[in-house]
Amino acid sequence: MDNWDEIRTAYQVARAGTVSGAAEALGVHHATVIRHIDAIEERLGVKLFQRHPRGYTATEAGMDLLQVAQATDDQFTQLAGRIKGQGAGVSGDLVVTSLGAMSSFLTPALVSFQDANPDIRVRFLTGERLFRLEYGEAHVAIRAGTMPNQPDNVVQPFVDMQVRLVASDSYIARHGMPKDESEFAQHWFVSHDSADSRAPFHQWLRSVVDEDRILFRATDNRNLIDAVKAGAGIGFVSDFNMAMQDTLHEVIPSRPEWSASIWLVTHVDLHRTAKVEAFLTHLKAMVHDT
Repeated sequence: MDNWDEIRTAYQVARAGTVSGAAEALGVHHATVIRHIDAIEERLGVKLFQRHPRGYTATEAGMDLLQVAQATDDQFTQLAGRIKGQGAGVSGDLVVTSLGAMSSFLTPALVSFQDANPDIRVRFLTGERLFRLEYGEAHVAIRAGTMPNQPDNVVQPFVDMQVRLVASDSYIARHGMPKDESEFAQHWFVSHDSADSRAPFHQWLRSVVDEDRILFRATDNRNLIDAVKAGAGIGFVSDFNMAMQDTLHEVIPSRPEWSASIWLVTHVDLHRTAKVEAFLTHLKAMVHDT
């Protein structure tokens, strides 16, 4: 087979069961996925998938091909990740993944690390997806919540992310400031769009206010912070963001159950490489100095 892209696409369709899921995993348009599937089926002269309203299911021929594709993809991805992480110097790509909520702290840390190491090229990947360190998708992951337990990862406690429930000057000018939780029913709030958000502070907010009081919703933490700053409603910001804003005012004292543990996660094969060790040392020093 002279077109690995088509085989890899078929593999992702089999994993996801849908064209849209494969397109997201591959970072391509769904039309590209369909074109690859049609091309490989035409070349082989056999149907690899049964199409149905819920998506795609691999046929027997498809399963035979995909078993080989999965083994090959796993081996190649692991090899590529290890090659990218090797080398004695602090140079090349440094791929760091985290939640967007950590951006206000991590971005300055990444910039100062790059300033100190000009041969480094930073790639900062944020979002809800869990990037797989064992497949070389990132060198360092900064994760929140319960302690990660994926095998072959080195996990270190980093910080506890503290948050504050705040209102901006512009919100207070229009709606006033609640004296305590008993007045929350007369105020408006900013929160995550999903009621299933894992953030403990968003879960707490939904337990004490009605859904119709959450007037502004978003999926990206940066958008939520911008909305709070703009006066859309009362919402949460980190201590780090609070310290940088003199227009935000704490509504009620911060509670321990709002905080989230933050972990530094690296793969055992890359943990001792020069650039990963240098970045972790730099990150810990920044936390110690703040």
